[in-house]
Amino acid sequence: MRPLGEALGDARLVGVGQASHGGHEFQAFQHRALRYLVAEKGFRSLVLEAPWSTGVRLDDYLRTGRGDPLRIMSDELHSGYLFMHTREILGLIRWMRQYNIAHPGDPLRFAGNDSSYAGPQLYDRVEEHVRRAHPDLLPRVRELYRGLRPTLPALEYMIGYLGEPLDVRREKAERTAEVLELLRERTPKERTEQDHLWAVQHATAVDQVARQYAFDYDDPDEARRAMAYRDTMMADNTLWWLEQTGDRTVLAASNGHVYLEGYTPDYPVIQGGLLRRALGDDYRVVGAAFGRGSFLAADPSVADPSDTDVKRFSSGPIAPGSVEETLDRVGHPHWFVDLRTAPAAARAWLGVTRPKREIGTHWPRPPDQVNVLRSADVLVYVHQTRPIELLPRV
Repeated sequence: MRPLGEALGDARLVGVGQASHGGHEFQAFQHRALRYLVAEKGFRSLVLEAPWSTGVRLDDYLRTGRGDPLRIMSDELHSGYLFMHTREILGLIRWMRQYNIAHPGDPLRFAGNDSSYAGPQLYDRVEEHVRRAHPDLLPRVRELYRGLRPTLPALEYMIGYLGEPLDVRREKAERTAEVLELLRERTPKERTEQDHLWAVQHATAVDQVARQYAFDYDDPDEARRAMAYRDTMMADNTLWWLEQTGDRTVLAASNGHVYLEGYTPDYPVIQGGLLRRALGDDYRVVGAAFGRGSFLAADPSVADPSDTDVKRFSSGPIAPGSVEETLDRVGHPHWFVDLRTAPAAARAWLGVTRPKREIGTHWPRPPDQVNVLRSADVLVYVHQTRPIELLPRV
């Protein structure tokens, strides 16, 4: 790992990608990279492509030991997030908790940065802050949040929300936006400033989810704008975390969310590009690729997959002319290349846009067109993958 650490330099934020959400090796590498960066580079936070509410609950567990990570993950990680409801991620969380027990004065922190679900505890935390700090606002906040707090399991809630009429979803977004504005208008007292900042961020996360569902997904242009909004909010939440905690941080997500440029018109704006524009070289990207093997995914016909919709797939043969065709010729079992210092001939080859497998929630799908040199600072290559191990629900 030491040469990788040298390639990452003094970056404050390191995005570590996955070429397949459902491939074990990529979650295992994210864990290994975090452990190395904690021990050798002073990193202290992990931001995961997961709901903000998931991060709040798991961060509480890491800092205090309260709660059960199995229960938290079972409650929160559904639909596209179910690919993080895995034994691999649970092992990472448990390692972080053990680290905090051994280092009580220098804890590791955890955040989710995504905007497709807001658990009931976010509403509770906003209302509790309002009750303590701004009691005159409490009746109005409760009225605005009435009927919005999830009462169903997360997957049912998400499917049901998107199934509501568009005007209903947009009216909900107007209400969450009003709560956020009411909080932003208040000036906190010095002794409550931190509480206020966190309450505003929780209200922001609630509003982000409502706005995410307020797009018309039956309109292709609106759907693309929704995806641009999602990555913009992920970047905003990550930058807020960096500023608030001051931690050097690992961002773990799919390649498509950490890359510096997009590879599909369905995602016209991507988080990684926004982060590079905001942070410059303080944001470095570790992309991933693989040759062959198996992984978990859902059929493209299932928009919001449940655990039973997930199947084991095989990658099939490497496509002629693809990124993988050449990279698979390197003999090392697992290897990486520093794209910034690679020889000129390698950079020239990597700087051409070619087909590359980028497997998210669904498979099969056509290969994406990726310019590796413009997308990442480092590329990790795995010859063979096996599936992640999903956890049972509790």
